[in-house]
Amino acid sequence: MRTSEYTRKTRETDITAQVNLDGTGKADINTSIKFLDHMLTSLATHSLIDIELKATGDLRHHIAEDTALVLGEALRQALQQDLRITRFADASVPMDESLAKCSLDLGGRPYSVIDLGLVNPMTEDMANEDLTHFMESLATSLRANIHIQVLYGDNDHHKAEAAFKALARCLRAATAIDPRRTEAPSSKGTL
Repeated sequence: MRTSEYTRKTRETDITAQVNLDGTGKADINTSIKFLDHMLTSLATHSLIDIELKATGDLRHHIAEDTALVLGEALRQALQQDLRITRFADASVPMDESLAKCSLDLGGRPYSVIDLGLVNPMTEDMANEDLTHFMESLATSLRANIHIQVLYGDNDHHKAEAAFKALARCLRAATAIDPRRTEAPSSKGTL
């Protein structure tokens, strides 16, 4: 099984994540930000990646950012255990009136283009700018290309949830072992 545990402890946050890429989508998430917990539970459920994550910290912004950094690093470490992955994926996911598209490359080059189309300052108990920053920070620590666009929608909760579900579907597909591969999916021979 491709598993990893990663901890980050700073003066601002204390976060530990355990992941199992070959799981069933079990989630045990507690960040103290209820909407982030909801989004990460959805991410686990729809990626079939088991995620156990505990986070405490001084400010919600620091918790959201560092949670993304810790989760991305844990996922990256688990991926290193078998590089015969599919690597690329894309998915479109509807959530009621909203539609989100995600494209993902786990090739080791961190970059993100995130357009969630959020219009209000907050969704539930989380600042919308922190949702975008979460995705950007995840791309950096996972060393992935993550492109997410919410194509349309009226409800910020639905737009964000569609985006996380689209990311989850991409992670599920891109982390899957390709049975035809004998090495990393790159002409360089490594990711």
